[in-house]
Amino acid sequence: MKIAEVVVRILEREGIEVAFGIPGSSINPVYKYLGDSKIKHYNARHEEGAVHAADGYYRSSGKMAVAIATSGPAATNFVTGLYTAQIDSMPLIALTGQNTTSQLGKEAFQCVDIVSIAKPIVKAAYCLTVPNDVPKIMKEAFRLAREGRPGPVLLDLPLDIQQADIDFNIDDYIPATIDTPKPDIQKIDQAIDMILAAKSPVMLMGGGVILAGANNEARQLAEFLSLPIIETYMAKGAVPYDHPLYVGHAGIQVGGPLGNKILSEADLVLGIGCRFTDRHTGDIGVYTKGKKFIHIDIEPTQIGKIFVPDLGIVSDAKLAIEAILDRLAARHVERQPDYRIEVLPEWKKQYTRKTYFDNIPIKPQRVFHEINEFYDDDTIFTAGCGLVQIWSGQFQRARKPRRYIPSGGAGTLGYELPAAIGAKIANPESQAVAVVGDGGILFMIEELAMACHYQIPITVIIVNNGYLSLIRQNQKYGYSFEHAVDLWYNDGTYTDFVKVAEGFGAKGERIFKPEDIKSALQRAKDANCPYVIDVIVERQTDCSMGSSIENVKEYE
Repeated sequence: MKIAEVVVRILEREGIEVAFGIPGSSINPVYKYLGDSKIKHYNARHEEGAVHAADGYYRSSGKMAVAIATSGPAATNFVTGLYTAQIDSMPLIALTGQNTTSQLGKEAFQCVDIVSIAKPIVKAAYCLTVPNDVPKIMKEAFRLAREGRPGPVLLDLPLDIQQADIDFNIDDYIPATIDTPKPDIQKIDQAIDMILAAKSPVMLMGGGVILAGANNEARQLAEFLSLPIIETYMAKGAVPYDHPLYVGHAGIQVGGPLGNKILSEADLVLGIGCRFTDRHTGDIGVYTKGKKFIHIDIEPTQIGKIFVPDLGIVSDAKLAIEAILDRLAARHVERQPDYRIEVLPEWKKQYTRKTYFDNIPIKPQRVFHEINEFYDDDTIFTAGCGLVQIWSGQFQRARKPRRYIPSGGAGTLGYELPAAIGAKIANPESQAVAVVGDGGILFMIEELAMACHYQIPITVIIVNNGYLSLIRQNQKYGYSFEHAVDLWYNDGTYTDFVKVAEGFGAKGERIFKPEDIKSALQRAKDANCPYVIDVIVERQTDCSMGSSIENVKEYE
């Protein structure tokens, strides 16, 4: 069997149903067999978009997809997508074509060392130069992508290797078993003792809770121990926003006033599946003062990376939470609710940011108010980077996991649109909505052609203030100047995203009045096709943020 066919048959055996990519001469042997397979292929319009689509497919469904590209610049275009997936712990397989093995290292046409380029930003990368090694390396690639902290794995396939023949029977191929680390029970008992001894403990749920499928168990634990629940940005939707114990996000950007208050006043933080990164913690001294920390994470190197916790537990999040619940039951211990639980309903009213404004130009907050009012709990939202992404994190509500999928650690402009396409393909019964700024949409707007090509009915909501607005705000408050951030063109007119959408084959409309937003959302839903809504908003609205969780400047 030719290696190109071996690759495709193994993808099928590993459960791959969808691939996103762009064919080219150095990967065409794989495409020959891909066309005869059960794997549905979608043509991206940029290789980065293919990776983001595969990423969004996984985030919204828990099922892996494949991204495929040819060699040279096609392979290097994968880099941003791979970095985005890696830092947010999203598994996928990236296949790149390569020049023949005889041309490696000779600066031949489109012969780039993509393995060396990608190694720092993937879980693993291999250039497959020995035909008989391909099956075992692919098995290892899938194991690595799924096991422990998930992530992308890149496989680089030289052209002559793809066309080589080996003795291979797909019926003999058995996917690798995945090792799931279990917690040390002594440490579980120690964690329980620390929680029971604390006066104002809090649970901090990270994205690892969703990846482990542990959101229900985490909610049960919080309810049993009467712990206020804070979600990191990557965990948005892990528990319903209206759960009595949910207090929102904490952090210096997407964090909310109540989440930051609860975290600041806590004396113990039970962190599960989180990384304690800078946009969450801000000033680390302010963040950690007066608190003890229990950190549960599947990846050993994450524990102690930012600061040394009082107790670190290496474990799958679900297994650790189940162990805590089991030991609590076995020990017959309970924790009585502290004063915070009684006053939480009033605090939620007091510390909720305003989103309803009647202003014209439209206040950006009003856009998110209408989004919250219109869409159902199963709608999938994507977000990338910038003020629009931060507003989205601050204002948008979520009730279910895998329904809000942002580029978290990378903050990738352009992620939104292709990720929404991948999410919609994975969840055809759900609406998929990309929420993006007028700067961010231009990074990957060509993927609207992919949506139109395959008639994938996503909605793109552009919150359009004619600025690189996060950079404008940074320049304004950090350096007291403004330069090169204005995206307004031709003496006050602006990029016509409606015409751009129509040029790709989508529908679109522009909104100037807040009362017209809801009807536009309804028209987009009813159209059942790719639809762009360009909402013209107030230009210089600032976004609440700060340097520490105790120093967030509030703006309206």
